[in-house]
Amino acid sequence: MAKLVILNQNMAGRAHELNVERTTIGRVEDNTFQIADPSVSSHHCEAQLRGGEIFIRDLNSTNGSYVNGAQITESVLKPGQTLRLGQVELKLEAEGTPAATIPGTSPAPSLPKKPVEATMIMPRGVSLDQLEQGGRKTGFDTSSTVFKKKRNKVGQYFWIAAGIGILIIVVLIVVVVFAAKH
Repeated sequence: MAKLVILNQNMAGRAHELNVERTTIGRVEDNTFQIADPSVSSHHCEAQLRGGEIFIRDLNSTNGSYVNGAQITESVLKPGQTLRLGQVELKLEAEGTPAATIPGTSPAPSLPKKPVEATMIMPRGVSLDQLEQGGRKTGFDTSSTVFKKKRNKVGQYFWIAAGIGILIIVVLIVVVVFAAKH
């Protein structure tokens, strides 16, 4: 059975088996695989089982989905490849199939990480109590340049239209006042 295993130190070893046709991955609890990290969108991506392959489809996430460092909208994920969601890296593992022996794949570069005593499978994410016990850093690191702020185009258009409307009203008042004097 294929599974996604988190590589980041603060969540290293957390895994989710891909045993259903569609697995949603994101920060909020209604996802099949919840990853409570601020760089992961609320509904970041989904993994779909199609035949013998696993497809990853980005769900218009803020920080994007990357397979082996290349940004994707949809891509096949093969055993041994790395999936990055925001700042969280995951590796696809398949039982009995080492990544180095699969044609067309290369093993993910090794990252320095703490040794994992056991893989913990979390079918519905983690609870708040588990997060508090996990030794996670508190606060939010805003110094990172990975985060991109989405532009509020509707707000921009509103203020442009409001400015034009105010300008028209001022011009009309000036014209009326000027016409009344002459």
